Amino acid sequence: MEMVDVCVIAGSISDIEVIKKCVSILKELEISHEVHIASAHKSPELVEQIVGNSSAKVFIAIAGLSAALPGVVASKTLKPVIGVPCSGKISLDAILSVVQMPPGMPVGCVSLDGGANAALLAARILALNNEKIAERLEEYRDKLVEEMKKQDKKIEEELNH
Repeated sequence: MEMVDVCVIAGSISDIEVIKKCVSILKELEISHEVHIASAHKSPELVEQIVGNSSAKVFIAIAGLSAALPGVVASKTLKPVIGVPCSGKISLDAILSVVQMPPGMPVGCVSLDGGANAALLAARILALNNEKIAERLEEYRDKLVEEMKKQDKKIEEELNH
């Protein structure tokens, strides 16, 4: 079993763009991770096997439609689980499925298709006990501030003259 910080589980390969956003941030922050596809409805035994065999400190569960996956993952571990509802024909159902977990089964929820925010939230959790991740997270935030300053300067030059 390989030691990893984050285990990303998506309910379907159709969620690939959200998965890619999540993994991109994890790679940028140099956070070890593993990625799996397993459905809470179609392959619950596989979900249980992945969670049970993972050394991850944090789980990210990406799912659309009924978005049962984050709750199922949370039922199989005491580690933090971050749910990412995915957009579809009706996106509200996925959002509510992740947000409305029953008492005793908490799942953190990020925005619709919020793979990047899920990775950043996982990084913040890990940074509590990992100074290197905390430093990389701070550098990431500094980079965001610098980008905002560039955008501000650009808009100022274009519209204030």
